[in-house]
Amino acid sequence: MWFEGIAWAASASAPAQGGFDQVLWTMIVPFAMIFGIAYFLLIRPQTQKASEHQKMVGGLKRNDEVVTSGGILGKIVELGDRLVTLEIAPNVRIRIERAQIGAVSTYGKGSSSKKEQNG
Repeated sequence: MWFEGIAWAASASAPAQGGFDQVLWTMIVPFAMIFGIAYFLLIRPQTQKASEHQKMVGGLKRNDEVVTSGGILGKIVELGDRLVTLEIAPNVRIRIERAQIGAVSTYGKGSSSKKEQNG
């Protein structure tokens, strides 16, 4: 009852002050900025990482030493479309999905180059 006149005055003056331009600057532009920041900080790096992983998985070959996403080290013995057979110890082989290979291992390669330099 006390604020009824103020409410009518505020609603009557709002369209005359800005209209669509005010709505654009107060609602649409901040949402666009938030989406832009989220795209460059979250979405774009994730898609780049996924595409690099796809290239790495597509470039695998026999006798590559790899690390699985679970942390198992092994040498590729057989490659299939979806499955890879790893030898994790002499005469111990496991089959995993190709997508679960996390990275190509550099553990064996680094130690042999140090031996060659020292020897």
